[in-house]
Amino acid sequence: MEEFINIVGAKENNLKNISVKIPRNKLVLFTGLSGSGKSSLAFDTIFAEGQRRYMESLSSYARQFLGQMKKPDVELIEGLSPAIAIDQKVTSSNPRSTVGTVTEIYDYLRLLYAHIGKAYCVNCGTEISANTVDSIVDKVMKFPEGAKIMVIAPIVRGKKGEFAKLFEDLIKQGYVRGKVDGNIVLLDELPKLDKKVKHTISVVIDRIVVKKDVESRLASSIETAVKLSEGLVVIENEGSETLYSTKNSCKNCGYSFSEITPRLFSFNTPFGACPECSGIGNRLIIDENMVVRHPERTLKQNPFVVIGFGDAGFYQAYIKAMAKEYGFSLDVPYQDLPREVKDLILYGNGGKLLKVTYESANFSGSYESAFEGIINNLYRRSRESKSEHVKDEIEKLMVARPCESCHGKRLNRESLSVKVGGKNIFELCDMSVEKINEFLNNLELTKKESVIAENIVKEIRARLKFLIDVGLEYLTLTRSSGTLSGGEAQRIRLATQIGSGLVGVLYILDEPSIGLHPRDTHRLIKTMERLRDLGNTVIVVEHDEDTIRAADFVVDIGPKAGAHGGRVVATGSPEEIMKAEGSITGQYLSGAKTIPVPKKRRKITDAKLQVIGARQNNLKNIDVEIPLGVFTAVTGVSGSGKSSLVNEIIYPALSNKINKSSLTEGEYSQILGAEQLDKVVVIDQSPIGRTPRSNPATYTGVFTAIRDLFASLPESNARGYTSGRFSFNIPGGRCEACGGDGVLKIEMHFLPDVYVTCDECGGKRYNRETLEVKYKGKSINDVLEMTVEDALDFFANFTSIKNKIQALYDVGLGYIKLGQPATTLSGGEAQRVKLATELSKRPTGKTMYILDEPTTGLHTHDVSKLINILQRLVDGGNTVLVIEHNLDMIKVADNIIDIGPEGGDKGGKIVATGTPEEIAKYKKSYTGKALLGVLN
Repeated sequence: MEEFINIVGAKENNLKNISVKIPRNKLVLFTGLSGSGKSSLAFDTIFAEGQRRYMESLSSYARQFLGQMKKPDVELIEGLSPAIAIDQKVTSSNPRSTVGTVTEIYDYLRLLYAHIGKAYCVNCGTEISANTVDSIVDKVMKFPEGAKIMVIAPIVRGKKGEFAKLFEDLIKQGYVRGKVDGNIVLLDELPKLDKKVKHTISVVIDRIVVKKDVESRLASSIETAVKLSEGLVVIENEGSETLYSTKNSCKNCGYSFSEITPRLFSFNTPFGACPECSGIGNRLIIDENMVVRHPERTLKQNPFVVIGFGDAGFYQAYIKAMAKEYGFSLDVPYQDLPREVKDLILYGNGGKLLKVTYESANFSGSYESAFEGIINNLYRRSRESKSEHVKDEIEKLMVARPCESCHGKRLNRESLSVKVGGKNIFELCDMSVEKINEFLNNLELTKKESVIAENIVKEIRARLKFLIDVGLEYLTLTRSSGTLSGGEAQRIRLATQIGSGLVGVLYILDEPSIGLHPRDTHRLIKTMERLRDLGNTVIVVEHDEDTIRAADFVVDIGPKAGAHGGRVVATGSPEEIMKAEGSITGQYLSGAKTIPVPKKRRKITDAKLQVIGARQNNLKNIDVEIPLGVFTAVTGVSGSGKSSLVNEIIYPALSNKINKSSLTEGEYSQILGAEQLDKVVVIDQSPIGRTPRSNPATYTGVFTAIRDLFASLPESNARGYTSGRFSFNIPGGRCEACGGDGVLKIEMHFLPDVYVTCDECGGKRYNRETLEVKYKGKSINDVLEMTVEDALDFFANFTSIKNKIQALYDVGLGYIKLGQPATTLSGGEAQRVKLATELSKRPTGKTMYILDEPTTGLHTHDVSKLINILQRLVDGGNTVLVIEHNLDMIKVADNIIDIGPEGGDKGGKIVATGTPEEIAKYKKSYTGKALLGVLN
């Protein structure tokens, strides 16, 4: 096998025809400034070619898509292994997908519970036990003569259909004597064990009911009945019934338990799922608080801002009729009305007819009708309406709430009554990964149980260890995959790959350190080294200095971003990179360049935002003070509670108070000081759009000004073109073959969807006539293809356009194209586009900017630029609140709120607050320990 992956003539995106040799079976790190070309080489060239070659090895059906898969722009790649990309995409948005199912740990737990679980009666809690056929016969024979027995055979449980017709045929053929009553068969005598009869009954009988006087010679017939009925016998005597089972039944109340198999613990099958929520664990309900948007208004003023309930007409006619019937005032603020009146308005009057008087310009009169209630009306229209607009508007009022039957546990009561070590499967999965590991280590089993469970527990513990090794010990297995951050999802996939034990594979990772506290980085490095030591090549796109120093081989790409990057600046060991001339990465590694610690920090004033009693998720009812007008960093290890505080409490609460939004707020008692702010803006890493149509130009609003410019040109006036002609979102000027996308989506079914260039417009989005209109020799498509840096010069004379583009340049996005599809932007790039959008707006001086790990995807050189921009916002009198792990960002903050000390249940407390220097002196703070090095 070749010792190197040899890449010759790579020209994908901004790569400048580069050639590089990468050693195999090593930990290789690609680094360089944001936009320098690292991902173009790692993912768009190496992985894309590996995926394409894999497709060539598949069937002819799969190979038909090869024509649609673009070959990377590279002359030659030799020594390429099968490639697996582990990026930051969230594993699944399916509500049924959890950490447990994604890691396969839940599958093994289902096996464990099915084989050694102890069942308890759902009614009285008594441990369930089984009887032998002989013991059942003995017990039945002890009943006095005249007792009646009923044999129930749930043979076709879970199968569809009525079986009376088939059983009637059995009676007609003489196999059975009795009669059919619906889907119940009343037998005069038990059938003989004829193979044909037994087989037919086992397939078609829903229930057999046998009633017969007990005789001394009935023992063999009872035995037959027990076998035919799958071991369930109900003994009826003097009006009371007792159930016996060869499988599982309660000795106290006779409750019969179904067979304990792995499917009983699956919330994705009807055998294990909660029947009310079908295993989802929650239900979408209309939130009363989102319906009543203005509780301070009276009923005459209409406190409801929901579709279909205006200030007059239908709404007022019914409300007046209700007020007359039930005697409440229309002039009292809604918030002051009694609860029973609110319920009448929201949920209706139970069908009682009202005399409704309706008056309008076209119709007036009286009629009798019941009032179904505003919320009931919305539910009905959501089900029945054919208008997607109406459905979308009603969906905005809905929130997910735990199922009232299973309380979010997803499983039915039988599944939850089976326990191992005193815990049912939900209770175990709802513990953190670290605690589950401790539970299994201390689990006491009998000798027989140990033999059965040995291999299962071994597999579970191995997977738990992999999760712990990548810093995810705080996660619970019940955590929905859709709530994971990109970094968490990536580390889960990394842990899963280690568990697979594959060798000879090329793994490509995209910044796996994202979301990790410096304390945990070394564990991640050891995990990647383990993947390498198994016999794999690991390529990591990364900016973290500790990870760079741990690499066997570094490829530094640059020297700058976009058109000024795409070259190999240096290769070799970390030490060799430090010595390389022209390597910005090397200069920061060696200490030749640094981000300075501020000589003076801003003074903390009395102006502050107070959060009292924060208890969302793992927060321990904490009180937090956030000083206003300064730069505050919220720090702590992964899972400590930072996002719970900032993203689930502070942002939605402030947005609802200040921006008049209707976001779901986390649990807290009170927030004080919000009146000192006039706007709150969250700048997160969610995509700026989910289709190729969305791009930086449209998101920042600069494209509107550009379209207006093109519409004002003489050529446009002569042709009668308006601004809409230059929009690719509406018919007229766009290419209709691709709908203005420039690309066509090909569904790959078993692989991610692929986007291919539109043959009609060649990816230019517009039709030929629109592209004929030009400004300074450039069409509207040429402008969209410009980089931010080029566009800055091109529109230098148009202040309204230049200012917005300048903001993109200032946040370090000079290399991206104005029309670059949102689907190709990283989370960090999307976040900076949002930041640029805010920078281009007129500042108020009373805005709180909330950012969640804004350094994601940024080289240290770019972090320096970002810090300058955030400091500029604070200098304008605004407040900046960031969740951050990057020490360069943390050390420049005026104030730190350190949460922890650990993740999960061991976190959620305030560890320390103060300046970086004060935090560094606090020995119990992991952030403080890490700060000591960078402050000195």
